[in-house]
Amino acid sequence: MERIEAIRRRTNRRLFIALAALTGLLLIGTAGYHIIAAMSPVDALYMAVITLTTVGFGEITPLGPEGRLFTIALLIGGGGVAAYALSTLTEMIFSGEWQMYLNLRRQRTMLAQLSGHTIVCGYGRVGRHVADELHAQKSPFVVVDMDLEKVERVRNLGYMAIQGNGADEEDLQVAGIERAASLVATASSDAENVFIVLTARAMRPDLVIVARANYDDSEDKLRRAGATRVILPYRICGRRMAATLARPGVADFLDEVMHASSLEFLIDQVPIGSHSSLVGKTLGETSLRAAFGVTVLAVQMPGMPIDTSPGADTVLNAGSLLIVLGTREQISALLAQASGE
Repeated sequence: MERIEAIRRRTNRRLFIALAALTGLLLIGTAGYHIIAAMSPVDALYMAVITLTTVGFGEITPLGPEGRLFTIALLIGGGGVAAYALSTLTEMIFSGEWQMYLNLRRQRTMLAQLSGHTIVCGYGRVGRHVADELHAQKSPFVVVDMDLEKVERVRNLGYMAIQGNGADEEDLQVAGIERAASLVATASSDAENVFIVLTARAMRPDLVIVARANYDDSEDKLRRAGATRVILPYRICGRRMAATLARPGVADFLDEVMHASSLEFLIDQVPIGSHSSLVGKTLGETSLRAAFGVTVLAVQMPGMPIDTSPGADTVLNAGSLLIVLGTREQISALLAQASGE
């Protein structure tokens, strides 16, 4: 929010200069008429006001040559102040500065109302794709980056963004970390991501934090710093390339199912809520395929490794996570049942 504060300070400074100049002219005019024309303080102030405002009223006391020369000087000074104020206003309007100020204020209001969103720290090669995917999923998010040019680029795309450091507590507070559901650390440096994770974890012990790591030996550091998940793009890229060579059809299918928004079927996760009617039942008893048309691919019990081959006797507990394959409508219906709604 540094930009909005800079615009506000610059605008306030210009308005203060114009107001100070006008006040000074009023004081000079009042003193001048009081001394030159021997007017009372009230009459002198009245004469200074009608002169500066050019309302066209006549002289309340006849003025001599000195008084009229003083009036001319006062009119010129008032015209100069008016010209300065008008030029300031014109510059603000035509430079787009005022519109920028209003847009930044509107974004600050939207940020204050944002809840359950994701904070994307770093808008580089990885952060850009994270933001695009979140946008495609209609998931709210805000980008935090120190590079003003990147921040402007993000805003031009219609995304919310602030110029700041993801490792700075004040910037994370502006991004709404207290109301956020997750944070993604996608800075280009592993060291930067460690500081981002440390700061975010200290502020929100319950926050889901996903961090990027360029090197294998950084994974453990990021986990100790508090990252919930650590993603190594180069490792994933290598695995994907090898899988494409060995099983290109399977790789293409999984990629389509995971990322294609127009595909009929997709893979998603379904958490089991504590008030769900599914709690305490086995997979066989729930008959999810018959009831919802979904296929259960895997089950993860709370605190347990993921079971990639669950049997019909697998008992579902509160907090269990189902990995399912189905259409969006089928998965949405299952989500409602699993959450206990």
